[in-house]
Amino acid sequence: MRSGRLIALTAALWMASTTAWSVVGPAYQQPSQLSSSSRLEPARGRTLVMAFENVTREGRIFWLGEGSAVLLADDLNALDDNAITREQRRQAFERLQVPPAAALTEATGIRIAQLVGAARVVVGSLQLESDTLIVHARCIALDTGRIQADVTERGPIAELFGIFERIARRIAPASNKSSEEIERLHPPLSVFEDYIKGLLAETPATAIGYLNAALKSQPTFDRARLALWDVYSDQGDQQLALAAVNAVPSVSPSARRARFLGGLSQLGLKKHDEAFATFKALADQQPTATVLNNIGVVQLRRGGTPQTGVATYYFNKAAEADPDDPDYFFNLGYGYWQDRDTQAAIYWLREAVRRNPADGDAHFVLGASLAAAGRSGEAAREKELARRLSSTYEQWEKRPAADAVPKGLERVKADVELPHAQRIETTIATSEQRDQQELATFYLDRGRRLFQQENDREAIAELSRALYLSPYLAEAHLLVGRIHLRNGRAYEAVDALKISLWSAETVDAHLALGEAYLQTKDDQGAKAEAERALVLAPESAEAKRLLGLTPK
Repeated sequence: MRSGRLIALTAALWMASTTAWSVVGPAYQQPSQLSSSSRLEPARGRTLVMAFENVTREGRIFWLGEGSAVLLADDLNALDDNAITREQRRQAFERLQVPPAAALTEATGIRIAQLVGAARVVVGSLQLESDTLIVHARCIALDTGRIQADVTERGPIAELFGIFERIARRIAPASNKSSEEIERLHPPLSVFEDYIKGLLAETPATAIGYLNAALKSQPTFDRARLALWDVYSDQGDQQLALAAVNAVPSVSPSARRARFLGGLSQLGLKKHDEAFATFKALADQQPTATVLNNIGVVQLRRGGTPQTGVATYYFNKAAEADPDDPDYFFNLGYGYWQDRDTQAAIYWLREAVRRNPADGDAHFVLGASLAAAGRSGEAAREKELARRLSSTYEQWEKRPAADAVPKGLERVKADVELPHAQRIETTIATSEQRDQQELATFYLDRGRRLFQQENDREAIAELSRALYLSPYLAEAHLLVGRIHLRNGRAYEAVDALKISLWSAETVDAHLALGEAYLQTKDDQGAKAEAERALVLAPESAEAKRLLGLTPK
């Protein structure tokens, strides 16, 4: 089930892209008609806490690197500071292909904070001097780079919770919550240690042993049961995963998340009726986008009815609840494709690629939908872009016309999702009042200047606005690729630069893609890009330099 967390190539720094498309079926609700009351407001002022560095590599406190991040985030949330959860942090690591246990530089911590939409990042270190634990934490504002708090606290490990509560109070806004209220949220220290060691364990058996030890010491510590679900689910044992979360009582603070994870296991076990009942009960309590989406997945797999609702109804509700997530629009378009409603599929799949231009599946299914609607020229271009993004689609194109799109592409959502960037539509002028291409050029110019000033965060925002208004704007994709490249996101750069070249072939794009291939250790790809650049510009010193870096 973990694949549901990684199923789309969603780069959060350019979630929205491409154009406002001209094909709008009158029977289908447009984004401007989505209820504003159902839209999720972007998270503001969020704090990301990175794992602390164990300065002296002291074995007795190896677990406290991760434990510090979990504990401080918990305390900040208890003080109403809106800290990002460990699950979201882990997703960011997976997306950036950073090993969870890696020692990270402060710059990498800042990049991860930007990816998850944080306003500030907390980095820190800890060490033991005799039996005294010394903890140093710094809170850095991402917009200015200024240090908002620089705190050092010390004390015996037995007072760990008190140490981190004091740090949290120096970082969080003023709170009326007492120390006693914060302390009640913590398990015994030995239980917390077993829990963190379970999270860090390198083998499933070791993880299960630590987590069960935590539960044996404190049976009400339900976070350990949620962690057991992760371990069993990663192993593919959905029956044991389901049993772990079924043991969480309804009165537990973890009950809702446990029910959601149970629904995922039921879905994995093909217990569709039970999964529907689980997610429907959650939706009746609180109709979040992830829950509504997963009800749609259940209905797509088992078939909907007028009484229980069809899949596209739930996918549409999910898109209304969270208009920033391209997965909901993909599922909606894919659901209409399954229903053989090609016009609706085309419309919603265009909305999906508008939000994530590197979504190869969306481009391919859009191409199939356009072909079914008799629009062969547009279909060929969409499928060509899909092939550029991945060789997988070459095999898909060999499928018979009657079964052009594989089954099972629908996207299951996890209970915890990365925050989204602010919705692009809310940040641009009304396109009815100005020509879209003119407005796109305006944002492209601003993005270009900001790129040259190395103000990457603002440049991405301006380029995303340009791309939202103008389909496949080659220079905008080139600049996005270069920003990803100089920020160490080479794989995301590859996708952006492929789209740039598909939109318009340029020497600069070939050279940038060659550099990206070098960073991803694809020497042959880099060589091919350098050689093509030399065909277009035989005197290019940069192309010759790039070719010299590749194996002969």
